[in-house]
Amino acid sequence: MPSSLNDVRAQWTEHNPGLDTSSMEVIGLLKRATALLSRAVEPLYEGAPLTAPEVDMLIPLRHATDPFIARRLAERLGLSRAGVSKTLAKLERRGFIARTPNPADRRAALITITPAGARAIDELFPRQLATEVELLAGLGEDRQRVLDALGLLVQVMEGKAGRD
Repeated sequence: MPSSLNDVRAQWTEHNPGLDTSSMEVIGLLKRATALLSRAVEPLYEGAPLTAPEVDMLIPLRHATDPFIARRLAERLGLSRAGVSKTLAKLERRGFIARTPNPADRRAALITITPAGARAIDELFPRQLATEVELLAGLGEDRQRVLDALGLLVQVMEGKAGRD
């Protein structure tokens, strides 16, 4: 953990002796890694037709053989239904997705990517992947250990979230 995170944790522990600050080690590193990833991909989206969250929304739609419904997309991405609905509305207005009535459930529209959405994602996502590959290249032989640890973390957090 970088010293600034250690310092913050130490300050909280000093001023709140009974407070369990152990989560700050893991969460602090996750937040730092997320910030570094965001900073690395940010230049790709300057002047782009899509934002990074919109690309994340279109990725599962790009090669899907069947249309999605918003609820399933939200579950798959781990996002709120309200947030997904808002992003989908923006994408639809700009012509990147289409919604059609769902014959099985009139309350849930079928969502598909449009040709314009496919072109945009086909241009942006490979560039994002290349940036991510470069960012993670230094892991080398430790890559599997990191994947295993992150997998365990997700499993533990999903288990806890499922009980709440």
